Amino acid sequence: MKIDLQQIKELLGIVSSTDVTELTIEFGDQKITVKKTPAPALTHVEVPVASSMRMSPAPAPVHHEVAPRAAAPAEPPAKADAAPAEDNVSANTVAITSPMVGTFYGAPSPTAPAFVKVNDKISVGQTVCIIEAMKLMNDLPSEVSGKIVKICVESGTTVEYGQTLFLVDPKG
Repeated sequence: MKIDLQQIKELLGIVSSTDVTELTIEFGDQKITVKKTPAPALTHVEVPVASSMRMSPAPAPVHHEVAPRAAAPAEPPAKADAAPAEDNVSANTVAITSPMVGTFYGAPSPTAPAFVKVNDKISVGQTVCIIEAMKLMNDLPSEVSGKIVKICVESGTTVEYGQTLFLVDPKG
């Protein structure tokens, strides 16, 4: 039996969406091993230097040890009267986060309708987006039922592991 590209893509998708760190499959004289390395504990962070300081020709990047976290997209400052509403929304919602680093796509193609929109009802297992990683398209199924309250990223943007993609009201 020959292993084809589609089978390899499916295998990579299965491994990336589970806690499996290594998988080996053998078919006669063919052998495929898929290994998933854990996320690094160190994150590269560049610290801006004040313009009044003298800089050397090639400043070295500064490294800080930080715990992995969900990165939120930059948002404009909220108005003072809108802050309590935002707190109330986030207190009653469940986040759907990215299981990997990649590019977020809210629809199966640029001309297709979005998988979900704000106020849509979703169910467990329903595809809510696609994360492209290393040229592979990975469907992201919802692990919660409810109503989409907020879509936190724009289609075509890069997302990080653990980054919040959607906020869902499980009572909605």
